[in-house]
Amino acid sequence: MSAKEKEFAKLIKDNQGLIIKVSRLYTNTLEDEQDLFQEIVLQLWRSYDSFKGQSKISTWMYRVALNTAITLFRKKTKSPQTDELMDYHHSDFVEIDDEKQQHISTLYKVIKMLPTVERAIVTMYLDDLPYRDIAGNLGITEVNARVKMNRLKKTLKQLMEKHA
Repeated sequence: MSAKEKEFAKLIKDNQGLIIKVSRLYTNTLEDEQDLFQEIVLQLWRSYDSFKGQSKISTWMYRVALNTAITLFRKKTKSPQTDELMDYHHSDFVEIDDEKQQHISTLYKVIKMLPTVERAIVTMYLDDLPYRDIAGNLGITEVNARVKMNRLKKTLKQLMEKHA
């Protein structure tokens, strides 16, 4: 494994939660989730050399992950090409705690009820990305991101109460 591949593998391991969240929010089955996880890793690998450090690494990763997820979500493609990259498996990164997992599953279920862009806003908000970064990733204004998130908090609270 080259130094670049080792550096990239560490980047994926350190930021696996981000990729898992996006994968879960844009799929309905474990198989599709795993496929999307691998496709996101592939797209990150393909664009790794073009990352110039002008934004935080997590912001760049979100942009790539969300663009990949939304594109595949729209196309409903189930066969990503992964032959250019060593095989990263979603299950290599997932840790399970039953009670926590159930709460998380409910949260994902509720978030999946939201439209595509709103899912992305909630995901990035839950990862403490500043509104500036959320807005930049989605091509909206920072004020618009704040307003949308405030509305989404109310919606999510209602949905969580309803599905708890």
